[in-house]
Amino acid sequence: MLTFLVVAFALLVDRLAGEPARAHPLVAFGRFAARVHVCLERRGMADTRTTGALAVLGLAVLPALAVALLAASLPAHVWLLLEVAGLYLALALRSLEEHARAVAVPLADGDLMAARKALGMLVSRDTEHLDREGVAAAATESVLENGADAVFASLFWYLLAGLPGVVLHRLVNTLDAMWGYRSTRYRRFGWAAARLDDVLNLIPARLTGLTYAACGRFRPALACWRQQGRYRASPNAAVVMASGAGALGVKLPGAGRYRGRPVDRPPLGAGVPATAATVRRAVALVRRGVVLWLLVLLLAGVAWQVPFGSLPV
Repeated sequence: MLTFLVVAFALLVDRLAGEPARAHPLVAFGRFAARVHVCLERRGMADTRTTGALAVLGLAVLPALAVALLAASLPAHVWLLLEVAGLYLALALRSLEEHARAVAVPLADGDLMAARKALGMLVSRDTEHLDREGVAAAATESVLENGADAVFASLFWYLLAGLPGVVLHRLVNTLDAMWGYRSTRYRRFGWAAARLDDVLNLIPARLTGLTYAACGRFRPALACWRQQGRYRASPNAAVVMASGAGALGVKLPGAGRYRGRPVDRPPLGAGVPATAATVRRAVALVRRGVVLWLLVLLLAGVAWQVPFGSLPV
C-alpha cells in the first residue's frame, strides 16, 4: 500500500503543480550532458561507441547507483518523501496534456500556423509544411509515445526498482533524446544511449500497448500492434503508436520530413484521419490508462494485505 500511496501522491502533485517552471532537474541534466558532449568533441573523443558508452555510464548509471546507496542511508520516512518528489519530477502527465492542448485548441479554431508552432515543441519533425491532418496526426503520435516514455515507463520502473530505477530510466531516456540520432554527429556516440533506452523501454512499451488496448478499442488495437509493430526503426515506438492508434480508431500517416529530409514510412493504426478531436482523445486515453494502473496497483495492495488464511474457500 505504501507503493500505491507514493504513486498516487506523485500523480497528485503533478496534477496540481505540473512541471517546475524553473530549474527542472532533467532540463539541467540535459544542459550538462550537452556540455559534456561538446567538450568531448573538442578533444576529438566523441566519435566512438566506447566513449558514448562511458558517457552513459557516468551520466546515468552511476547517478542511479548513488540514489540506491542514498536509499540505504536515510530514515524510511525521509526516503518516502524523496520517492514522491523523484517520481513526480519523472512524470510528465500534466505537461503532456498542456502541450497537446496547445496544439488541439488552435487547430480546432482553424489557426494552422499557431498549431504548427505549438507542435514544434512536441516533435522533432519539420512542421512548417504540415496540413491540418498532418498536425493532428503528429500530435497524436507524440501524445501516445510520450505517454509511454514519460508516464507508464516511469511508473513501471518505480514499481520494479524504486526511485533508482526511475532515475536510470529518465536519465537514459533524456540522453537518447539528445544523442540517439542516426546523424553523422551522433551515429557512433549515441549508439549506447539509444540501445540502452530500447532495452529499458522494451517491457514498458508493451505494457503501454496493452493499456491503450484495454482503455480503447481492444481488438483493433491488438490487430494494429500485431500487423504494424515493426513499422518503425525503434523496437518500441511502433508498438505504442500502432496500438494507441488502433485503440482510437484513427489512421496515422507515416510520411514526414525531418531536418529537411523526407522520410516515407508505412502508416499506423486503422480508421478515420486524425483531427484536433483525436489529439484530445489521445490525451484521454493516456489518462484512462493511468487510472487503470492505479486501480490495479490498489487492488494488488489490498490483496497483499489480506491474510491468505482469511480468504473464503
